[in-house]
Amino acid sequence: MFDSFAACRRLFDALPAAFAATDLDAPGVSGGRRHMLAWHFVEHPAFDCALVSRQPLTVRKSEPATADPGSTPVADD
Repeated sequence: MFDSFAACRRLFDALPAAFAATDLDAPGVSGGRRHMLAWHFVEHPAFDCALVSRQPLTVRKSEPATADPGSTPVADD
């Protein structure tokens, strides 16, 4: 489907913060392959995202960390 892992990464990076399988538009990616690719992004550790819906199959990229690096997490009691 892709010539390299970098090409797959470029597709992922170009996607919006939340995307459905139908948004995966790339050469050689159609029909069931879109769903397979969405699952690949969710399951592969190199892609920071999570499944948010199965119907329609929707993925959301994780938010970058915004906490102050010098802050201490608050413990839940």
